[in-house]
Amino acid sequence: MAFFDIFRKKQQENPASEEQLRQQRQELDAGLEKTKTGLFSKLARAVAGHSTVDADLLDELEEVLITSDVGVETTVKIIRRIEERVARDKYMNSSELQSILREEIAALLEQAHGSAEHFGLDAREGEPYVVMVVGVNGSGKTTTIGKLAAQLVKAGRKVWIGAADTFRAAAIDQLQVWADRAGATMIRQQMGSDPASVAFDTLTSAKANGADVVLIDTAGRLHNKINLMNELTKIRNVMSKVIPGAPHEVMLVLDGSTGQNAFEQARQFTQATQVTSLAITKLDGTAKGGVVIGISDQFHIPVRYIGIGEGIDQLRIFDRREFVNALFGNEKD
Repeated sequence: MAFFDIFRKKQQENPASEEQLRQQRQELDAGLEKTKTGLFSKLARAVAGHSTVDADLLDELEEVLITSDVGVETTVKIIRRIEERVARDKYMNSSELQSILREEIAALLEQAHGSAEHFGLDAREGEPYVVMVVGVNGSGKTTTIGKLAAQLVKAGRKVWIGAADTFRAAAIDQLQVWADRAGATMIRQQMGSDPASVAFDTLTSAKANGADVVLIDTAGRLHNKINLMNELTKIRNVMSKVIPGAPHEVMLVLDGSTGQNAFEQARQFTQATQVTSLAITKLDGTAKGGVVIGISDQFHIPVRYIGIGEGIDQLRIFDRREFVNALFGNEKD
């Protein structure tokens, strides 16, 4: 069972009450408030003075989306789709633009994510599910690992963490704090140790002790892509010798508040290793939440988690429908 399914199963066994669901929606709304406010203030200014969706309004909409960090390629795609609708419907009132934009963004996220109920490859029965976590320093990688570990332990799973970012002593110590807080077992070596050796020890210990999930931290250096690629490849090869098929998941953590830099990080890491899922953090402190839309569309790698606050439960499983609702309001509203 993929660890994403662990949360889904937990939700099915213990469905949230109406009050809990309402609170979760409020937290998501609050976490995306800056993005929503920025987008709609720009949209309102663009629509002002236009009675129909014409070429001038579409030019202004293009600028709105690009400055909201949706990305140029994705923006062009959205504008092209709206142009097709305008040509088909002949006359389209500018007041309809918000609902049209909502529909097109929802469609893009649907295409990017597909209909899969879980992601990655399932581990063999009786063996740990191994997740290699990658991302630049400062992206929220360590915090994301800690929050995931805490949520998994809360769901009743035995979690092992491997501190394979051995180039920064602070990274190892910070991860230890999170592991202790989460109730997970952490395997570490001294600063400067071989990261692949840490990964080997972690998987060996996890396998021997019946762990359910292993989370492997990795170094976040991007200054030399060749070294990064070689290092990540070495870690993967070592892990697969201990547990065939490992890692079952490679999760890239991106800082949503960096806007267009997040696109470049995604590009670099997808070239360096096979990334299978994304976690986009720090969305609560920025108006650049549009990166979720653009990155989903351009890389066609599922966004599995978004960070909307500092609390452990505020690393949330990404639900594209809830995300669109938080930005545009519920369809029935």
